[in-house]
Amino acid sequence: MKGILRCSRYSFGPNRLHYCGPDANAELRAQIEAGATDFGLAKLLKQFKTLYPYLLHIAKANNIKDPFDSRVVEAYWLGNKLLEVVEKRKLNQFLTDNLGIKRMIGHKEFRWIEEKISHGAVPHHSFHVFNIWRRTGNVNIPHTLQSLDECRVSSGTVISTNGPEITVLIEPLIYAGGKLALGAPVTKILTRQLEAEYDIEQIKPKQIVSIHWSVPCEVISKKQAVMLKKYTLKSLALANQTI
Repeated sequence: MKGILRCSRYSFGPNRLHYCGPDANAELRAQIEAGATDFGLAKLLKQFKTLYPYLLHIAKANNIKDPFDSRVVEAYWLGNKLLEVVEKRKLNQFLTDNLGIKRMIGHKEFRWIEEKISHGAVPHHSFHVFNIWRRTGNVNIPHTLQSLDECRVSSGTVISTNGPEITVLIEPLIYAGGKLALGAPVTKILTRQLEAEYDIEQIKPKQIVSIHWSVPCEVISKKQAVMLKKYTLKSLALANQTI
């Protein structure tokens, strides 16, 4: 799966709910289901006001010309070594100048973000979700525990499949003792929203899938799941500093 198509599958869930990206979900769905990787799909993804700048930032830090390079896409959504290359100073500057986060959340809260950057924050999707409480897509309102859990990318081990339904074992986001954490594994039923060459039509029990807004995105390896959990826990630890 090419990076641009891979990225679109992670973007489909929030766009379907009108949270992020252009009001063109039917077109996005059609492009994904056709397996398109052309200019039209790239044009749609570039309209995601938070996603695309992050991809550009990660790519630039790693001297990668294409922000839709699969390595860059994986770094942002799942996590990999590309994140560790991004300089703290440049991440601070990016959040201020490119995303306008300081203006959006205020100087006091942004000082907390600056402190978290000094403590090792990286431009992973989970950092933005857990540490910038006000959504920065099309809906500019605070997150709830449920929306935080849906908005982060998680992973689930497949237990069974039944037509379009996939039952997975996940670690839900919980709030306990005044802190955010990953809870004990529970089952969750996902419904496949897409039909395409790259959909997980042939998924089997014991495989691992990545999940975004209850949409199964792709089958991932155990190593990728470990990396996703690593960066998720790191972002949670930073979030808990200011809860």
